[in-house]
Amino acid sequence: MKYIDEFRDPALGRRLVEQISVLAEELAAGRGDARPLKLMEVCGGHTHAIFKFGLDELLPPSIELVHGPGCPVCVLPVGRVDDAIHIASQPGVIFTTFGDALRVPGSTRSLLQAKAQGADVRTVYSPVDALAIARQNPERSVVFFGLGFETTAPSTALTIKQARAEGVDNFYLFSNHITIVPTLEAILAAPDLELDGFVGPGHVTMVIGTQPYQFICERYKKPFVVSGFEPLDVLQSILMILRQLAEGRCEVENQYARLVRSQGNAVAQAAMAEVFRPRSHFEWRGLGSIPGSGLALREDYASFDAEQKFAVPALSIADPKACQCGEVLKGKLKPWECKVFGTACTPQTPIGSCMVSSEGACAAYYNHGRLTTLRRSQSAL
Repeated sequence: MKYIDEFRDPALGRRLVEQISVLAEELAAGRGDARPLKLMEVCGGHTHAIFKFGLDELLPPSIELVHGPGCPVCVLPVGRVDDAIHIASQPGVIFTTFGDALRVPGSTRSLLQAKAQGADVRTVYSPVDALAIARQNPERSVVFFGLGFETTAPSTALTIKQARAEGVDNFYLFSNHITIVPTLEAILAAPDLELDGFVGPGHVTMVIGTQPYQFICERYKKPFVVSGFEPLDVLQSILMILRQLAEGRCEVENQYARLVRSQGNAVAQAAMAEVFRPRSHFEWRGLGSIPGSGLALREDYASFDAEQKFAVPALSIADPKACQCGEVLKGKLKPWECKVFGTACTPQTPIGSCMVSSEGACAAYYNHGRLTTLRRSQSAL
């Protein structure tokens, strides 16, 4: 099968791991520093690939992978979940959402629990599905829960444009779309998080291109390699970062060249620019309020804005005290270091969002790496 088997070849994987191990050892000897090199994989899709294929077990101890905030459902703060539930509970509303968001806990309940209590909450696979529901139910208000980075924002923008072109006046967007560059800036500005390089998000970069990441190299002097999502993609990206460090280079490189272009997708960029505007601030779980990181509808499309149609509480609500999702999202803690991981907090009974989403770091550890990681941590005590 083209572009699948080729990127899961065990022999090639072993060769890449050997090259990584040799180069990592040389870098450690040259630095004279026992601290492992910390590489952040920004996207939750990479986190799951790492644990699904056991890549963390293959890497030498001189390399530590840090899991970033690239899961859009995970970074959704409690207050925005409560706002979604508030909208879904209004009379005459059909609330549509991707399945990942159904079980994310709000302050008192989740969307799934609101559905069980009578709210008309429906799972869709795209905003186009939500628009179809609006056409079929002209007497009701249909709201789409817009989630995701620049990967999913273009499809939402194009759907809003289609709704206006068709004159569908009962379709609304509750926008929680977010952008990657302000997020990376917030991470790099944190004084207590030492990073040596980034495994960059492939899907987002397909849309925005590689140019927006240049500031990471120019201002912060960190190598950045855009990566695909198969195991050999991730290993090759790590090797490319190590080569930059060994050669004293700092560049934005594109390992995912079979799909990512330096200029990105001009059509998708134009649709986002027409429909969305940057919010002055947007709250993130664990990262706080980040300037310019959220997307809201422009004035020309305000008639589709669920936040204007329905008075949402818009409260800032703290995470449960037992949950340490925020520290996981910032790369300060590994999921297994959270006190409730795998006990009170599981995919079936989540306390935090990182255990819910298919891209969440806690879900990745639980489903693919929990027992190995716990045994390792216990043997070190």
